[in-house]
Amino acid sequence: MNKMVGALRRTFGVVREHVGTDHLGNKYYIIPEQKTWTGRLVRAKRMVEASNPAEYEYTEGSIPIEWDAWIRGRRKEAPSVEELMKNEAYREQIKLKATEVEEKDLALRTKEYDEGLVAIPSRTVAAGHAAATSFGKQELSKEPTSTANTFQPGSWRPNPKQEA
Repeated sequence: MNKMVGALRRTFGVVREHVGTDHLGNKYYIIPEQKTWTGRLVRAKRMVEASNPAEYEYTEGSIPIEWDAWIRGRRKEAPSVEELMKNEAYREQIKLKATEVEEKDLALRTKEYDEGLVAIPSRTVAAGHAAATSFGKQELSKEPTSTANTFQPGSWRPNPKQEA
């Protein structure tokens, strides 16, 4: 019987079982553990059929965290709808609390600035990027300069008006 089922699977393709669908329209499947015609055991695989199959359009969050954990094998059971809704509500509560804390912090900082308890941060404008090797140094001149023991070579650039 197993050989016949295996032959049918090879003939009609891999049999996959639909496990669930998320709120974004992604469909999740499991391919059960099976034996090949040589008797080798092929372990079960989990896969997702994206609602938007273009790979270059994948963005962070296009697969819910719970389903991602199931796909990667970090959890045994697929997430239930109730669990997904509960976790989404929890994430929304956290976002609201974070917004409240940011607003309170902004109000406190404004109050401290107004009362003169904290100095207002000054904005410094520096040319270049701090990671650059020439940051904070004087720009090289076209002509070499020399003062006592130090020598600064000039920067040479070809004359664009020269004829070839």
